[in-house]
Amino acid sequence: MSARESIIPVFVPHWGCPNDCVFCNQRRITGQREPATAQTVTDAMKQAAALPSGAKRQLAFYGGSFTAIPEEQQEALLTAAKSYLDAGELTSIRLSTRPDAIDGAVLRRLKVYGVQTIELGAQSMDDRVLALAGRGHTAADVEKASRAIKAAGFQLILQMMTGLPGDSDEGAVETAKKLIALRPDGVRIYPTVIVKDTALCDLWRAGLYREHSVEDAVRVCARLLPLFEAAGIPVIRLGLNPTEELSGGAAVGGAYHPALGELVKSRLYRNRAEALLTGIEPGSSVSLGVNGRELSQMIGQHRDNLCWLREKYGLRELKIISAPVKSGEICRLAVEKPAEMV
Repeated sequence: MSARESIIPVFVPHWGCPNDCVFCNQRRITGQREPATAQTVTDAMKQAAALPSGAKRQLAFYGGSFTAIPEEQQEALLTAAKSYLDAGELTSIRLSTRPDAIDGAVLRRLKVYGVQTIELGAQSMDDRVLALAGRGHTAADVEKASRAIKAAGFQLILQMMTGLPGDSDEGAVETAKKLIALRPDGVRIYPTVIVKDTALCDLWRAGLYREHSVEDAVRVCARLLPLFEAAGIPVIRLGLNPTEELSGGAAVGGAYHPALGELVKSRLYRNRAEALLTGIEPGSSVSLGVNGRELSQMIGQHRDNLCWLREKYGLRELKIISAPVKSGEICRLAVEKPAEMV
């Protein structure tokens, strides 16, 4: 999303979901407890009145399986949204739903109301992982729905998770590859967070689920991002959007961090730096160059990358300097060997 595009969210927490996924408590994740109505749409648009004039505005129905809620309620929400679309106060409408809640009739109805983007919660492309998570659909459902959405002319956003019960780093990589093959217009990656009042929380407390930590999420997502980037598919969100409720204690474990995306980008820089430092004599002083706008990502939070790299390679000093390189690139500017080796 560019700086001149704004999303106006309307949350429909757990509305329409026929399954209770082990990880899910949408009321706590979104911070919303009441079902959305046409008035909710109106209220959201009033709040959006303060957005910069000229900015593109997209109304997004998040948090539930929109196309699985009763048709009457769908049409009430969509009618309210379309009135603003017709008046030119909205640029587009987006919604989130389940792969098994998409068919030809649903897509035709969404077209009538001006929906442009559909997000599918794929979560995994491993049927065993989907079953353990209680998703109630299969990988084949994801493929079928994705192709139908693309064929009908909608923009397709796919959501995946890491760290679900029964999953692994390699499993997440395979899911990413299968999602890439579906050619979505964007992807969201949500590492698993343990939320209060969920089946997953009960499993974790009983010792039947190993927490997918922030470090676990950073490690695997640093493998996933390059795959999507190489395929030209933008990752438009990494990690749950921070809310007061999650930060206030609803997230009891797992990969919840308000700056998870930055941690992953920082890890990517650390990985690239390792390739440049391999073979450097211990005790050397090294200067690495990165794009000036990304110095903090290379240095890492609390200078973690610098400390980690210096310790691993036994460096006397490691400097990170602004250099005329492209975003994401890193170069070795200078290496000063230990005095006894000169």
